[in-house]
Amino acid sequence: MALLPILSYPDPRLRTIAEPVKDVNDEIRVLIDDMFETMYDAQGIGLAATQVDRHIQLIVMDLSEDKNEPMVFINPKVTPLIEDKKPYEEGCLSVPDVYDKVERPTKVRIEALDADGQKIDKEVEGLLAVCIQHEMDHLNGVIFVDYLSRLKQTRARDKVRKVIKARGKQPQPVKR
Repeated sequence: MALLPILSYPDPRLRTIAEPVKDVNDEIRVLIDDMFETMYDAQGIGLAATQVDRHIQLIVMDLSEDKNEPMVFINPKVTPLIEDKKPYEEGCLSVPDVYDKVERPTKVRIEALDADGQKIDKEVEGLLAVCIQHEMDHLNGVIFVDYLSRLKQTRARDKVRKVIKARGKQPQPVKR
């Protein structure tokens, strides 16, 4: 297993639309293991392949306190089951140290494949519903700060640059 570099906002590669996974094979399973290691190391609860510069429809998540309930979603489709939306405070490994409220449906249906290529079809709510929608956004080139005002987006970009600089990394240049 290997730690993968996580892209940071506003890196334009985060805007890439992910392609469906054609075959759940050993190469995909190695990527899944690497993504879990990367997510756990970064103390996250979810990670989309887009965030590690792999533009395929793959999400890993683990919402458990003990980090012992890993979930894999390949080629996921999410359908809101209720119109009611509630605000949840979200953060993102690609937008370090930035947190803000985003309104999302509180109950969704998730259809996907697991790491063995078996079908998943379940209704979820609460934190899992919010997280799967957040990670699905990544697969579609959307970042949670896109739901915020322009001022908050600018503040988020500036804060990420400071965090990266403090970590001793160079931020990616902004391409327009």
